[in-house]
Amino acid sequence: MASWSEFAAVEPSLAAAIRALLQQYGPGMGYLATVRADGGPRVHPVSPVITSSGLFCFVVDSPKRRDLERDGRYALHSYPPEESDDEALVAGRAIPVTDPGVIAHLADALRASPEVDWRLFEFTVESAMLRRHGPTGALPLASSPGTPPVTRTWRDPAARLAGRQLAASLS
Repeated sequence: MASWSEFAAVEPSLAAAIRALLQQYGPGMGYLATVRADGGPRVHPVSPVITSSGLFCFVVDSPKRRDLERDGRYALHSYPPEESDDEALVAGRAIPVTDPGVIAHLADALRASPEVDWRLFEFTVESAMLRRHGPTGALPLASSPGTPPVTRTWRDPAARLAGRQLAASLS
């Protein structure tokens, strides 16, 4: 599982474009999808934090936090920009941050209230996607006279290898 900084080192322009969409309104804003105990999806708005060392999110006591504590799989999707239909998606595993120094530094820098029951998670990056829809937006292709959307993707090579090994062990 790659950290945000590892992903950004390998794919700097893709990471910068995704970061720009997540932070287009100032602080990070996105939709966080988690996995409920019954296997269904749950989606919530969140404020992700991207630093030079990682992609983080403070999560208050809530169903989404319990989802992450039980099953760390997540997907984070950008808010739609006002002027286009461009979108970004990052998916991976949410890992509780236990280092008191990291927690204190981010909590102080972001003014996270100590009176609130929050927990800090780092989001690893197993896959990332950026889709630019161009000037015509996300119209169905049959009615879109403009250029087709352009999609850039990245998948962590370690996650790809683990998937192949799992498939081989099941066959």
